[in-house]
Amino acid sequence: MVTTLAETVPQASVTPDGAVPTRARRRPAAWWGLTPFVLYVLAFLVLPCLLALGTGLVDGDGRPTLSNLTALGDPVVLRTFASSFLVSGVTAVGGAVVGAVVCWGLTALRPDGLVRSLVDGAASVLAQFGGVMLAFAFTATIGIQGVVTQLLLTRAGVDIFAGGAWIYEVPGLLLPYLYFQVPLMVITFMPAVTGLKPQWQEAVATLGGTSRQHLLRVVVPVLAPAFTGSLLLLFANAFSSYATAAALISQGSQIVPLQIRAALVSETVLGRENVAGVLALGMVLVMVVLMVGYSLLQRRTDRWTR
Repeated sequence: MVTTLAETVPQASVTPDGAVPTRARRRPAAWWGLTPFVLYVLAFLVLPCLLALGTGLVDGDGRPTLSNLTALGDPVVLRTFASSFLVSGVTAVGGAVVGAVVCWGLTALRPDGLVRSLVDGAASVLAQFGGVMLAFAFTATIGIQGVVTQLLLTRAGVDIFAGGAWIYEVPGLLLPYLYFQVPLMVITFMPAVTGLKPQWQEAVATLGGTSRQHLLRVVVPVLAPAFTGSLLLLFANAFSSYATAAALISQGSQIVPLQIRAALVSETVLGRENVAGVLALGMVLVMVVLMVGYSLLQRRTDRWTR
């Protein structure tokens, strides 16, 4: 028996003459709920971004020019981007690995249990704990006069700053960044882990497979897109972080956000004006690539976790 198209579509979707609409009608009133959000994004995200980028394409007199773009090839700026990539890459990989292990361990707990609820709540709070507060916490703990630093020095004779005040340089950003990268990974990666279906493990066991085969041939391929997407998100989060680095590193501009700050404060960088907009353009390009990659991987993940 042949099934017609009209029989496969709900009756409410079929017009009185039996035709099937090619596109569902959407009520215009339903879109009005997005108006406040759209206005907010335009006012506080799109417009400032366009203004910041526009300053990199004009000279001191406001005339259009591309000469500022040559700042992206300056060795100082390239070293700054390299430092940002290094910090972002190390903390993203470290945070992703540790966070993935935490997520996998949480699957052994009851979803509505006390420990699981505490971990979920702590991850949500600590992922947003940054800026000056985080810099102060690390300075008071492992700074030159920090509590842990002095205890190690007086009780064990260990001077963690024997080689220099590394906490106030680029290496000192690794620990504070990991502090909020790990909980962020837990938040973003946990839905994919909980989306693993028990039926898949049962199917592997029915076919004679082992737990190791289930892990390598089912779990890893399914979670790989989600893990990579979360890794990109962590990289973008570290790459764009400013407040913690600004509070810890008071001298020099060793990462891109601090280089932009220096350009805005001094109004000139490397003898050229409006370089802050050029640096912002470089950051935006990096962020666009990361977010596009994250979006594509997230779509692939949704196929398995629905």
